Amino acid sequence: MKLGVSALVGALAVVFGAFGAHALKSVLTPDAIAVWNTGAHYHLLHAVLLVSIAFQKESYRGRDRAWSLLLAGIVLFSGSLYVLAWSGIRIVGAVTPVGGVLLIAGWLQLGVSGWRARKNRG
Repeated sequence: MKLGVSALVGALAVVFGAFGAHALKSVLTPDAIAVWNTGAHYHLLHAVLLVSIAFQKESYRGRDRAWSLLLAGIVLFSGSLYVLAWSGIRIVGAVTPVGGVLLIAGWLQLGVSGWRARKNRG
């Protein structure tokens, strides 16, 4: 399940990146394109991390929590940037930092989970 969702998130990152580079180039301002590209960049980067977590042999609560935090962070961070760039509705930008905090929390949770797993193995 996690691998399938992660792969879909990655595929969507490529679609959104290509859409921004080609279809939106003549529609949006350069500033809006830069916002869109930031969303696509973080989206793809974190999709790769989701896939790597999904490929781990053993599943445990901390890693699962990290995966969920990262997925929520992608949706809120990149999603809000896509909406902001496309619509110009500035208030949507208020969601972006929440997504960023979730991405950071996901990375930290992954690190703590790895440390705990290593410590438990001896």
